[in-house]
Amino acid sequence: AIQFTDDTDRLIELQNFMNAELVIDYKNQEQPKLKIATLEGVMNANIGDYIIKGVNGEFYPCKPDIFEKTYEKVEE
Repeated sequence: AIQFTDDTDRLIELQNFMNAELVIDYKNQEQPKLKIATLEGVMNANIGDYIIKGVNGEFYPCKPDIFEKTYEKVEE
C-alpha cells in the first residue's frame, strides 16, 4: 500500500506501483482526488488515503483510520 500525497516523487511512486497512468482531478486545487478504476467502478482517493493492491491485482483506496486499524507495518 502507498499513501496518496500530491507531490511529484509520490505520484511517480504511485504510478509505478499501479503500473498505470494516474488520473487526478484538480477541480479543487486544495483537495485533488486520485481516480481509481476498481472492480466496483471508479473511486476517488483523497490526500492521505492509502492505495491498496488487492489479491487479484486490483487497486482501491482506503481511508487512513481504517487502514491503520486493519493493517500493521512489516519490517523488511
